[in-house]
Amino acid sequence: MRKFIEVISQEMEQAFEAAGYDPSLGRVTVSSRPDLCEYQCNGAMAGAKKYHKAPFMIAEDVAAKLQDSEVFSSVEVVRPGFINLKIAEAFLTVYLMQMKDAERFGMPAQEAPSRIILDYGGPNVAKPLHVGHLRSAVIGESIKRICRYHGEEVIGDIHLGDWGLQMGLVITELQDRQPDLPYFDPAYRGDYPEEAPFTVSELEEIYPYASKKSKEDADYYARAMEATHRLQEGDRGLRALWDQIIQVSVTDMKRNYAKLDVTFDLWNGESTVNDIIPGMAARMKEEGYAHESNGALVVDVSEETDSKEMPPCIILKSDGAALYTTTDLATMLDREENYHPDRMIYITDKRQELHFSQVFRCARKTGLIRPETRLDHIGFGTMNGKDGKPFKTREGGVMRLQTLIEDIDREMLGKISTNEEIPPEEARETAEKVALAALKYGDLSNQASKDYIFDIERFTSFEGDTGPYILYTIVRIKSILSRYSREGGKEIGSLAIGTARSSAEKNLMFDLAGFSAMMDNAYEELAPHKVCAYIYQMSNDFNSFYHETRILTEEDTEKKEGWIALLSLTERVLLTCIDVLGFSAPERM
Repeated sequence: MRKFIEVISQEMEQAFEAAGYDPSLGRVTVSSRPDLCEYQCNGAMAGAKKYHKAPFMIAEDVAAKLQDSEVFSSVEVVRPGFINLKIAEAFLTVYLMQMKDAERFGMPAQEAPSRIILDYGGPNVAKPLHVGHLRSAVIGESIKRICRYHGEEVIGDIHLGDWGLQMGLVITELQDRQPDLPYFDPAYRGDYPEEAPFTVSELEEIYPYASKKSKEDADYYARAMEATHRLQEGDRGLRALWDQIIQVSVTDMKRNYAKLDVTFDLWNGESTVNDIIPGMAARMKEEGYAHESNGALVVDVSEETDSKEMPPCIILKSDGAALYTTTDLATMLDREENYHPDRMIYITDKRQELHFSQVFRCARKTGLIRPETRLDHIGFGTMNGKDGKPFKTREGGVMRLQTLIEDIDREMLGKISTNEEIPPEEARETAEKVALAALKYGDLSNQASKDYIFDIERFTSFEGDTGPYILYTIVRIKSILSRYSREGGKEIGSLAIGTARSSAEKNLMFDLAGFSAMMDNAYEELAPHKVCAYIYQMSNDFNSFYHETRILTEEDTEKKEGWIALLSLTERVLLTCIDVLGFSAPERM
């Protein structure tokens, strides 16, 4: 099924061709003056020079060919040569009926789906998830769902920070606190305990303590470096302890991500590619891509067209240690060899833009990926408090993600509980759903690259451009449809959408007709905020229609059934949209 804008553009293209002009001039756009018309075509202006003819005359020639059009109810030529268009209500209804009965509302299936690896999340083990992890998880989850809805095969990888000095620091501090553990006895040959000798809360305290101590105590730092080296060399006891650090951390991460309805297909980390690095570095050197510079192994990635300096990509430090750059390159090589992706998308803080520019250039230059593999980095802005600075706790520390979720759940439960008809357990479940919508929509409605203010009062409001407002709209539609069915109405799926009888109804129908174009645009730009803007507009237009229309009390059966069919399609489209944003709607609020 073709997009609505394509269908009406085709009608205009045929009119240009019938009038003797280039059909490509018939491109139609949404009107910039909705008070005058619904769509417009400016092709006559562009054709004036080519045909040495006044644009007004060209436009009149084209308009004459549209007098019997079933697509347009009004074609008006306005000097100096604009063509103002209004859509025939019957044509709009036919399009929506086709959309209503089509799979995925008429969006065509992909003949050859792309395989995409989406790298998002990126937390470090042995540390709690904090508010800084929110955007990567929420944006990444939505982009994954948008790409899958478009028909692509998407593999989401969390890419854990589970290697390097941070592990050595945790191990060293554990050894100082519990020196008798068997992991630290080189002569121990038995089975190691199944239960970890620490909790996630203890881990969360140990890492910052060890990190701070290593900066003040040179001997402690040296011991941590030695522990890191032994771990990476495969020390049996330290590997067993490291496994338990990973298990405890990942269990806690999964619990937090589950509260956000965020999932990953792969739980790989930097350690996954540790064994790949030596061979990769050696090949880069042997093939002449990498060379030594001040003792480090580097690859030059600057290009003649660069407008500013592009530093070389460091593969190994002078002491032979790998960096984030190294593990990212090895991860790309691993993904290329094991998954053969058509595209890799990385979602991180936008301050890593230079890092990914270097990594992408190095990967291409050294042949780690195929030339046709597409690489994208989506850099997001910071989540700030009302003071415009990065979001903190009242005490000035970095807030744990779990605490943020609990705060917004509690705020929403207070509002939901004012409805005394909802039992306490249902109120709690409803509050969690609405709170998640508030949190995710509050983030996703902003363009990813921009910073935004996290305002819990505004985000949890049932009015304005918020998640709760969207859900309240959906719940209102659910209530109308449910009441219609309870009162003995016909099977809703069998009902036909009627022709628009008001501008409010027609606006809602136009919103629905634009679904496929919006979803395509959101996919092409990897932009969840496009979906948010769409459903906010649709919610506004539905509520305008609802407030001026007596739907359930309408005595004209044909009118009522047409409206119920329209509401059913509206509900389905809204539910699809919030699903790709990563949240769901309750039955009542």
